[in-house]
Amino acid sequence: MLDGLDPHSAYLNKEEFKEISISTSGKFGGLGIEVQMANGFVKVVAPIDDTPASKANIQAGDLIIRIDDTAVKGMSLMDAVKAMRGDAGSEVTLTILREERDEPFKVTLKRAVIRVESVKSRMLDRGYGYVRITQFSSQTGDSLKHELADLKDEAEDPLRGIVLDLRNNPGGVLSSAVDVADTFINSGDIVSIRGRAPNTDQQFTATPGDMLDGAPIVVLVNEGSASASEIVAGALQDDNRAVIMGTRTFGKGSVQTIVPLANGAALKLTTARYYTPSGRSIQAEGIEPDVGIQNVNVTAAESNGVTPFSEADLAGALSNDTTDTGRVPGPSDNATSSGDLAQSDYPLYEALNLLKGLHILRDR
Repeated sequence: MLDGLDPHSAYLNKEEFKEISISTSGKFGGLGIEVQMANGFVKVVAPIDDTPASKANIQAGDLIIRIDDTAVKGMSLMDAVKAMRGDAGSEVTLTILREERDEPFKVTLKRAVIRVESVKSRMLDRGYGYVRITQFSSQTGDSLKHELADLKDEAEDPLRGIVLDLRNNPGGVLSSAVDVADTFINSGDIVSIRGRAPNTDQQFTATPGDMLDGAPIVVLVNEGSASASEIVAGALQDDNRAVIMGTRTFGKGSVQTIVPLANGAALKLTTARYYTPSGRSIQAEGIEPDVGIQNVNVTAAESNGVTPFSEADLAGALSNDTTDTGRVPGPSDNATSSGDLAQSDYPLYEALNLLKGLHILRDR
């Protein structure tokens, strides 16, 4: 009965209820994919980084049509999820339908205990940081602050900006999404929740303080960015605090309430919708990026061995009588690493270029 209400409402038996409680703490068993039902099949919302699913190149939008030898058609979402669960080290074969491939194909994955490190960071270039949030667990807000503090220490000078990567982030705990947005926003609304009854409405607002002191932010999103990650992207976009870059997000803007039952099971019911600070509903629309960019692969052009010709090569050319006075490094300052980044992760390469441009304009 609950499965027929909407894609996210369900009855959770004792084991499933326990699994949901564990997953929000950042440690759980399985393949490492966020899924939902779509036209009778299991649709991948997003694979989680460093899990069997991501290592097997499972992609957002993939349709799982068979689990081992069992057809998914006609199964409930909970039955399908249960079939994909199992002891760590055991194997499961998924038959997958992908849009750009003519025929279904099989992938065999080895189950594992998923320990999600929800926040990771590194320096992309001198003064420019990178923060990746894989999902929103109960510890994500604190982990973000810790990673930003480490980046500041590594940068030596104040951070010039960061790329916040929310690609293939399926969401998670609402309070953590609010904490993440609040880390960068000084004041105003972050997200509102509206249900059928007015007394169920909730408003979440920012507290004073911006851990980056106004340094520019570029947020990377894609079709695998859902729920809590859309809340963060929408809040930063409406506040004009960040530039959103990538492709339109998944569009999961509904709120699920877990109602525990006396027998140890629970009901998961869709009870409200999320709205961005400007009043936009995320549901079935998602967040439209400010700058669209496709996830393409690029390869380095072959060099013909010819040295570029410039004014300095002309006979009798005047010399330059000025000295460099602290020019802000541009995208080509580190050509080797930039070229590697362009080939390994083109959207991130473009996000870094945009971030540098925003920093230059901000300092002028």
